[in-house]
Amino acid sequence: MYKPLPIGVDNFEKMIHEGYYYVDKTLLIKELLDLKGEVNLFTRPRRFGKTLNLSMLRYFFEDTGEEKENARNRELFHGMKIMEAGEGYTSYMGKYPVINLTLKSAKREDYEAACYAVRAEIAVEFERHRNIIMRGKGKISHKEYEQYLAIAEEKADNNEIRNSLLLFCRCMYKIMGKKAVILIDEYDVPLENAYFNGFYTKMTGFIRSLFEAGLKTNEYMQFAVITGCLRISKESIFTGLNHLNIISVLDRKYSEHFGFTESEIIQMMSYYEVEDRFPVMREWYDGYMFGDTRVYNPWSAIKFLYDLYTDKHAFPHPYWSNTSSNDIIRDLIAQADRETKGKIEILLNGSTLDIQVHEEVTYEDIHNTNENLWNFLYFTGYLTKEKEYFKEKCIFLKVRIPNLEVMAIYENSIANWMNDIIKKENFHDLYRAMEDGNAKRMMDILNKHLLDTISFYDSAENFYHGFLAGILSQSDNYLVKSNRESGNGRSDIMVKSPSLRGKAFILEIKASECIDDLEADAERALQQIGEKRYQEELYAEGYKDVTCFGVAFFRKDCEVRGNK
Repeated sequence: MYKPLPIGVDNFEKMIHEGYYYVDKTLLIKELLDLKGEVNLFTRPRRFGKTLNLSMLRYFFEDTGEEKENARNRELFHGMKIMEAGEGYTSYMGKYPVINLTLKSAKREDYEAACYAVRAEIAVEFERHRNIIMRGKGKISHKEYEQYLAIAEEKADNNEIRNSLLLFCRCMYKIMGKKAVILIDEYDVPLENAYFNGFYTKMTGFIRSLFEAGLKTNEYMQFAVITGCLRISKESIFTGLNHLNIISVLDRKYSEHFGFTESEIIQMMSYYEVEDRFPVMREWYDGYMFGDTRVYNPWSAIKFLYDLYTDKHAFPHPYWSNTSSNDIIRDLIAQADRETKGKIEILLNGSTLDIQVHEEVTYEDIHNTNENLWNFLYFTGYLTKEKEYFKEKCIFLKVRIPNLEVMAIYENSIANWMNDIIKKENFHDLYRAMEDGNAKRMMDILNKHLLDTISFYDSAENFYHGFLAGILSQSDNYLVKSNRESGNGRSDIMVKSPSLRGKAFILEIKASECIDDLEADAERALQQIGEKRYQEELYAEGYKDVTCFGVAFFRKDCEVRGNK
């Protein structure tokens, strides 16, 4: 029997007690204690183990006020790497009161709903510590006691919530004589959500005030760890936090603690006896560079292992696309100008872009410059670093798409975007040109629309096939049959009137290797229709009026040849 794989398990206690396979990241504790940052912000892509790591920190550092519970928490770390680090580190176990918040639930449709979700999360943590407050209420003021209970019972308003972190730390210090540890997970989820739903400024003000009161001049705080996907600019969120220590994917510190290293992947695959599929695992889910450390996407690696557990021949999938927010990719594509589309095509073709690093951005600034856009994609995991260099007193990166999984996310997003665009267009002119047998007019119309597309050339013929089939499918007067998927040796696309007395068309597609081959390839495609007698299928159905077209594509150009 193998240990179960922890799909969606982000609670450290559950992970250990229920016997899930755990990749030991407890040396994060050692590095945190060694570097002694007061307020630490870790920025990593979504689903790279941030929540589980914060949970692990909570169970290590927390003094629950109950010795039996503290003993149970210490037992969770039996056999872990941190226990081998020495008493200088293990002496910190169970030493501090801890408030552990997640803001991921604040992904709501409006400002009030998002604020309510934050208030509810804070209430849960206040309620979790109610026993400490009840036993020690004589050590805090009546006002502090009433304020604490109001927050725990979700009776507090936003103004009272703004001071909640400071209140928690002060109450715990007065009762327990210990400074508190503050853990905040996914701090930027409310901001991303607010950006896409139109209340970014209000949400920024609310989160800023919460952080200022709890993190800025809080003498009752031991240290804080915050996680998120992006480093939001200090001016918008972390105003005045001069002691903020930001650890991004560029930093060499802490580089092994979020995501799986290759040795950890190999060990996992060996344990589940599927190591022969390692090349596929690497091709699809490797490719991230955190500092100088190669990192695999942990969520996708675990999901692929889960599929391999039942079927050693299972195909990989873009698992991350179903969990990570891809709104920014869709937004990028929808707003892309000609230059940006060209750069996306460079990335889709497997090449790199050079970008200047701007670590501090806001969601409002994403589209102000292309540099902000590419930085956003880099820090959120849609691009990765291939090389880092210094130029003109600035840091520059060569970036690329990390792996096949992320490539699939781009391609699927682009395909969906193109389908949406095509649905909004009127292609009556194209059908009129086909009905007239006007290959030149067809070519002009297709060329115009090609200029607005984003193509990916590693599967060029499939891309162009989908592009043309999508356009032709918009007519209410014709039926479109795409034969590419069936692989049955028939023509690429058949278009026919519902009435046998109407017109029918056959289109064969070629992807040219260079611009000079377009005319010859279009002619070759047309000849193939005749040589393989593709039109016989339509004649057999009863159609009399059949027109054939050979269409060749090379990047943003096409050539069309036709005959009856």
